Amino acid sequence: MTGQKKRFESGTSVLQKNVVEGVHRIEDSYTNWYIVEDDDGITVVDAGVPASWDSLHEALGEIGRVPGDIRALVLTHAHFDHIGFAERARAELGVPVWVHENDVPLTRHPLQYAHERARSYYFATQFRAAPMVAAFLRNRAFWPRPVKEVRRYTDGILPVPGSPQIVFTPGHTLGHCALHIPDRDCVIAGDAVVTLDPYTAKPGPRIVARAATADSERALASLDALAETGVRTVLTGHGEPWTAGAEKAVEAARRAGVT
Repeated sequence: MTGQKKRFESGTSVLQKNVVEGVHRIEDSYTNWYIVEDDDGITVVDAGVPASWDSLHEALGEIGRVPGDIRALVLTHAHFDHIGFAERARAELGVPVWVHENDVPLTRHPLQYAHERARSYYFATQFRAAPMVAAFLRNRAFWPRPVKEVRRYTDGILPVPGSPQIVFTPGHTLGHCALHIPDRDCVIAGDAVVTLDPYTAKPGPRIVARAATADSERALASLDALAETGVRTVLTGHGEPWTAGAEKAVEAARRAGVT
């Protein structure tokens, strides 16, 4: 694993090439999304914030690819900070957007999501997270374009480059899924577990705060499915990659509990 990092010309986005072989991490506004390469093309996993559209094109150039190489965009879930350029990719590039059937309504109304505690509580009390909220506002993360057409998935192996195995991990949203890529020894966990909570700025493996989680009890229970992958590298929706194994990430998240 090289994990080579490059800051884009805008200064606000970071590309980490080959975080595992053939998987690249892009971070915009404290939110990660991924490019998975194989011989058949590339799959984009999650779509960041609306400003990530520019990052997509920069990242493709850095890895020697072009937009026409994109065969699919797969959403781990449909929260506003993960569907940023999904509709634009669908409409302008003809890329199919895949999402678990339980999150299809969220793709149409990304701000109407279930959560256990008001976001205003965290904005008023978690001052360390202020830079993250500011980045969301600056890059219009709260206002993505709804996705007009999606392909639904439920379980099994997705027919997209990288052949990711669907790992159902509900709780953060009711249709949240992680993507297990066995031959890369990694799982793209989305927000099933993160290493930086954007609502509290707390680091280390944990589930996301109740400001953005539909069912914390179920989110904690879903960690079992991540542990069962047995992978070395966990690629999260927020925060740095975790390379000490899925089991240890899950143990740490359970110790962190619910915030």
